[in-house]
Amino acid sequence: MYDYDLLVVGSANADLVVRVERRPAAGETVLGSDLVVHPGGKGANQAVAAARLGARTALLARVGDDGHGRLLLDAQRAAGVDTVGVLVGGAPTGVALITVDPSGDNSIVVSPGANGRLAPEDVRAAGSLFHASRVVSAQLEIPLETVVEVVRSLAEGGRLVLNPSPPRPLPSEVLAACDPLIVNEHEARVIAGDDLGDSPEEWATALLALGPRSVVITLGAAGALVAERAGARVRVPSVRVAAVDTTGAGDAFTAALAWRLGRGESLPEAAGYAARVGAAAVTRAGAQESFPTAEEVAAL
Repeated sequence: MYDYDLLVVGSANADLVVRVERRPAAGETVLGSDLVVHPGGKGANQAVAAARLGARTALLARVGDDGHGRLLLDAQRAAGVDTVGVLVGGAPTGVALITVDPSGDNSIVVSPGANGRLAPEDVRAAGSLFHASRVVSAQLEIPLETVVEVVRSLAEGGRLVLNPSPPRPLPSEVLAACDPLIVNEHEARVIAGDDLGDSPEEWATALLALGPRSVVITLGAAGALVAERAGARVRVPSVRVAAVDTTGAGDAFTAALAWRLGRGESLPEAAGYAARVGAAAVTRAGAQESFPTAEEVAAL
């Protein structure tokens, strides 16, 4: 019996958001809206998204001893996330500078701050959380050596869901533990190289050859492709919605998929549900504020 459906190990950032008519080119300055501060960070986002759907969720992260850190902790607790694994201090809270254009597309620059201080020894000290969790989700806004320690700390029978964002080449030890590795086209090309082929099915084949047990390729409005090492390639459709803001939609997708895998669903079934959650998330502004409840997903 597990105490948590999902343990998220990852970043927690304050999102500083400005809406613009168009995102600036290199060397260009544009005027934007008033600044709005939201709780964010891929790890914190995934934890809130899962908890809002009803998952028993814990977060292992690090924030600064400052106002942004308190904002993030309050948001996690309000969503029902167990913050026993959130460490405080060592550096200022991480910050993401986000511009959003009228189509809902965004550009993001992250200053890691305390996320860069989440160390392998912090993971080892949280061993009880790993043993109490059915599924563990991680991203790459924390040091890679910390993600390696996450792999080594998985409980027997535990399952790792990894979204390698921002992308970088991954050691074979991490790739072999992914079940699934969740990537978009850009992330796939960084991890497997540009010689991937033209179709998502070819990208999946190239990624699986690197060692993951399964791969999910997100395709935006076109849904996702699911590929298992010994299984067929399955296209999962999305739901047509009017997009307002895509910030955090990928995190909502990953959290929903990880939770449903922990409930025993097949990977295509979990990805299908996650595509509906991601679609619901883009219909509202912000990241954590946009994540739907299970009832809202059912009504979509």
